[in-house]
Amino acid sequence: MLGRHIAVWGPSASGKTTLAASLAARCGLPHVEMDALFWKPDWVEPPLEEFRAAIETALAAHPDGWVMDGNYARVQDLVLPRADTLVWLQPPLWRVLGQVVRRTIGRCRSGEPLWGSNRETWRKAFLSRESLIWYILRNWWRYPRRRRQLLATVPHHARVIVLRSPRDVRRLFRGLTAPPPAGG
Repeated sequence: MLGRHIAVWGPSASGKTTLAASLAARCGLPHVEMDALFWKPDWVEPPLEEFRAAIETALAAHPDGWVMDGNYARVQDLVLPRADTLVWLQPPLWRVLGQVVRRTIGRCRSGEPLWGSNRETWRKAFLSRESLIWYILRNWWRYPRRRRQLLATVPHHARVIVLRSPRDVRRLFRGLTAPPPAGG
């Protein structure tokens, strides 16, 4: 059984949002997507205080439970103390790269908006130093050390569930029971 305050972490493009939305629907909890609170139009990053205030507002709006995806270090001190469950995606690099390339091509073709009016473009996705694909390749090797640092910050009361493959995700859903109602 999962708790009522679930944080979903993992590297960029690992499937955090998809998993969090599914968990939220299955558990009857609201889904809070950090990227949607972070990104402003034209891919502008908000000031830190504004982002932290948005996270606080989202947490306060759902005191009885939430599933929040994203692991922005700048707000983990707001989310982790309130989380009773941490679902941690740890897929291999080849899987993440395959997912991000397929997803990016699909979004570039469709023009699907992300987080308001932002859209992925062929140029930014494949020819820019700001490309998510390049970001993943540049930073993947730092992730194991960062993961160890982040694990040290998980509150002792929180249950940690590590998912490395689609089979692990299916196993989680097969064994999933909804959390008890708030206050019950």
